[in-house]
Amino acid sequence: MLRKISLVQFKNYTAERFEFNKRITGITGRNGSGKTNLLDAIYYICFTKSYFTSSEAQNTQYQTNGFRLEAYMDKKGQEGKIVCTVKDGKKDISLNDEPYDRFSHHIGKYPAVMIAPDDAEIILGGSEERRKWLDALLCQLHPGYLDNLITYQKILQQRNSLLKTIATQGGNQDALLDVFDEQLVYHGTPVFEVRRDFLPSFIRQVQELYDYLAGQHEVVNIQYQCGLHEQPFNKLLASNRYKDMMMQRTTGGIHRDDLQFLLDDHAMKTSASQGQRKSFLFALKLAQFEVIRQHKKFPPLLLLDDVFEKLDRERVSRLISLVSGPTYGQVFITDTHAERLLDAFKENEDSFQLIKMR
Repeated sequence: MLRKISLVQFKNYTAERFEFNKRITGITGRNGSGKTNLLDAIYYICFTKSYFTSSEAQNTQYQTNGFRLEAYMDKKGQEGKIVCTVKDGKKDISLNDEPYDRFSHHIGKYPAVMIAPDDAEIILGGSEERRKWLDALLCQLHPGYLDNLITYQKILQQRNSLLKTIATQGGNQDALLDVFDEQLVYHGTPVFEVRRDFLPSFIRQVQELYDYLAGQHEVVNIQYQCGLHEQPFNKLLASNRYKDMMMQRTTGGIHRDDLQFLLDDHAMKTSASQGQRKSFLFALKLAQFEVIRQHKKFPPLLLLDDVFEKLDRERVSRLISLVSGPTYGQVFITDTHAERLLDAFKENEDSFQLIKMR
């Protein structure tokens, strides 16, 4: 449970401190007052990065050279002090005043699930959005997953750089390509296996939550599309080598994976209504929450941004009923209307705290 957090020069915050003493925290204020930025600061503490941008400059208050986040988390009775600082482009993360040598070692210690308006891109956007969502989930469950993924991406960049060099300068570089291929196989195959093995049981939880949120049964599915289904990774790279040299990039591998979301066997991206896509998206994220809770034996933080504006009244009512239940832990939810938050959680007033932004 997050007890308190301080933000210095983070986005629109010059210096602010928040304390949380209830299980459910409503955050209200006008648009632009910093509601979403507070959620993002909480997310940053958990993931060592922003949910919304990869640019630290965009996380830093205008005309300053860095920011600092400090949070106190209570996990299974043990308090953890997390400090994230970025100054002049250099980032440092520490837990209980012990700096991390690799930020990836922090991921999964304090899990969180964010649901935000831009999440529609998981369904409507390109394959990178879906891989990003899946990786954010799996790296919280499997400590070695993120390390393999990071190393794979570094080798992939080196291989692609070599392919460009071959195209411009010529020469036989098969021996070096063999080395890169071997490393891609070594680090990429475990990533593929985790993705492949995870999805069948996960979709069953998504289906249950979709039926609940939508108020009716429609068959939803997730198809994992990967070239490694057809042949082993080493053979895939070997068969694509000539094509890769022509294209000057690695055309096959786990970095090309995609997920196809289906509703009654039709692509959700093109055939589902807006309401159906929203139900599926929320089911996807809440199933993510449930998987992490079961794996960790404690619930992750749940960050809900602007859900009242994105869902109809019936779906909001079902969502609030769900997250107010005993299996959910600490919940943060934003809205522009304080009265709407107070009304939504009127039956949980003993466990509800309202923060009003200035």
